[in-house]
Amino acid sequence: MLPKFDPNEIKVIYLRCAGGEVGAMSALAPKISPLGLSPKKVGDDITKATGDWKGLRIMAKLTIQNRQAPIEVVPSASALIIKALKEPPRDRKKQKNIKHSGNTSFDEIVNIARQMWHRSLARELSGTIKEICRTAKSVGGNVDSPHPHDIIDDINNGIVECPAS
Repeated sequence: MLPKFDPNEIKVIYLRCAGGEVGAMSALAPKISPLGLSPKKVGDDITKATGDWKGLRIMAKLTIQNRQAPIEVVPSASALIIKALKEPPRDRKKQKNIKHSGNTSFDEIVNIARQMWHRSLARELSGTIKEICRTAKSVGGNVDSPHPHDIIDDINNGIVECPAS
């Protein structure tokens, strides 16, 4: 027999979904149906919450309490970088294996690093900036025209000053 339902208990579920699209109900239903939520309603809420991230794979955080599930978008570093490259939204089903190319400023990299700092293992912001530059390199974008690894070398040599926090 199932334990009695506690209305004050808070459950957190992370889902990886495509931004702006309805996810597969078959993947969503086993996770949230035992908690008393409708998979269709939650799927529609996820679609609304991730509308700004159309075409990107992104994490959605569901905080479930008393059969209410507010949805919070938890973007990854690569999703933030692709959004900073200002590429037009793409249809995931029609366009496969996209090569991202573009240029982003160092200030945008610092802003992304500030957003991701709490999830990073770096002690200082400069370490997180280097992580974001490496992610930009793997995504395929450039930082202020040079190769992202040149920025990392400049940070290591002290040529580029990183903000304190």
